[in-house]
Amino acid sequence: MPDRPGTMRADPEEKIMELAVVLDCADREALAVFWADALGYRRVRAQPPYVALAPPEGSGPELLLQQVPEPKRGKNRMHIDLRVPALEPDLGRLLALGARLLRGPFDDEGWWTAVLADPEGNEFCLIAVPGSPPHASAVSAARHT
Repeated sequence: MPDRPGTMRADPEEKIMELAVVLDCADREALAVFWADALGYRRVRAQPPYVALAPPEGSGPELLLQQVPEPKRGKNRMHIDLRVPALEPDLGRLLALGARLLRGPFDDEGWWTAVLADPEGNEFCLIAVPGSPPHASAVSAARHT
């Protein structure tokens, strides 16, 4: 069986290990709409307490939204980074979907970065990959500061 992007093989004879990201939330249905639109993912299944989102072409990590009773407290210990060629148009698009800008955009050692939160306050970063057209990220940074 050929390896797919996002999979690891410890031993060729063993089953493939796939990465899935699980995000605790208060309202899995509402957050599924945000993250599906934000990532360009589609809803692939739902079975309480989960809603699963995946890329339409099937390659890449699955995002599981797990509804939990307890509220989010404090900063996430792990977060999602969304890497893009330039912060715009994605920064404006994510804000229009309901994300909140928490910090930035700022230059993080050559990586233009904006720290955002989804509608439930889960932090994530939008990062312009170095080597992208510099004017696009610099213009975005100037516009949002």
